[in-house]
Amino acid sequence: MVPHFITALTGPINELEQRIIDSTPAIERWFRLEWMEHTPPFYASIDLRNSGFKLAPVDTNLFPSGWNNLTEPMLPLAVQATMASIEKICPEARNLLIIPENHNRSPSYLASLAQLQRIFKMSGLNVRLGSISPDVKKPVEINLPTGQSVVLEPVVRTKRRLGVKHFDPCTILLNNDLSAGVPGILEELYEQYLLPPLHASWSMRRKSRHFQSYEEVAKRFGKMLGIDHWLIHPLFAKAEGLDFAQNTGMEALSAQVDALLTKIRRKYKEYGIKDKPFVMVKADNGTYGQGIMTVRDAKELPELLATAGEKLGFVHNGVSVHDVIVQEGVQTSERMHDAVAEPVVYTMDRYVVGGFYRMHPERGIDENLNAPGSSYVPLAFAHSAQMPQAGQHPGASAPNRFYMYGVIGRLAMLAASYELEATDPDAEVYD
Repeated sequence: MVPHFITALTGPINELEQRIIDSTPAIERWFRLEWMEHTPPFYASIDLRNSGFKLAPVDTNLFPSGWNNLTEPMLPLAVQATMASIEKICPEARNLLIIPENHNRSPSYLASLAQLQRIFKMSGLNVRLGSISPDVKKPVEINLPTGQSVVLEPVVRTKRRLGVKHFDPCTILLNNDLSAGVPGILEELYEQYLLPPLHASWSMRRKSRHFQSYEEVAKRFGKMLGIDHWLIHPLFAKAEGLDFAQNTGMEALSAQVDALLTKIRRKYKEYGIKDKPFVMVKADNGTYGQGIMTVRDAKELPELLATAGEKLGFVHNGVSVHDVIVQEGVQTSERMHDAVAEPVVYTMDRYVVGGFYRMHPERGIDENLNAPGSSYVPLAFAHSAQMPQAGQHPGASAPNRFYMYGVIGRLAMLAASYELEATDPDAEVYD
């Protein structure tokens, strides 16, 4: 159940695409065997960047919003994937409670919640939205510009369970990344399934840990495919103990930036790439595209920090940043409506269920697109049974291009499962 987008796309011819298409049977078998050993995250969205010579994930979100950008043809895939996941987790499930973000009342986010509710209702579940915000003291109905409406209800906590008035769920789905910390009301819920688990929240999760897991996955996948895993993996480093307010620890950050740029230049030389390398400096616990800076030379850092350091020092909910990931920048060769764009892949359980293009008319090919002013172009699907088109030249077939995107998205999803297993505080450790 791997969907293929039908939106027309022109891009540079890519040897990697040909290798992936030629290896489809081996790839699908490899994924099947992996999922026999590992549990996929319940849902995720993965930001990809395609430079023409490299295709890699640059962020993996385990509390995805944006479901409203998925088109009608995508919904059957999302519903089937949801059914498959629920059957594994709680086959007798009847009620599902979604915990949304506390203070986000933007129409787009509320429309995303409405779409999630619709997907789960079509999967055969009763669904309610339970807010953990102290500001929600009674049910609040909010009408959306689309004509839909959502109802936010205050959660009710008993000794062992969480729900809303007259509604006792089997499963609780977090659509709140808990970046400000895990509230006590969500702890010690031993009688209900809590998805994703609390250690997936940004209060505990780190981007550097995720990409450490992704590097492991990419190496294994690259060995199986006979390719250099660098073609699908962004190099990265980590800088810790920074204080952007006091401007301390910046020497260590500069050293990491310089060392990583040196490694990238070496790979560019190996592949005959003439582009100027760059890195992205991101909050290691970052979210919502905040706290991100593009650096092309370590010598630029003092000036960049003077103008953007304050923004880099805080992320969503005013959480301060002291650790950053320095990530190899992957420029984008994608274009939609004359604006630079990047594909975003959505997954549910172990399946790719949809996606869209994020585009930004005011950003360049080497800049973060997840920023104010970005817009989204939904991607329609070819027939869901259609498989990659063998015999097509690389870049000539949209289904082939998007099959490739789905493969890389699933690698990031698999890396997230590795990550969550490794960071599970309740996992048994054997000597």
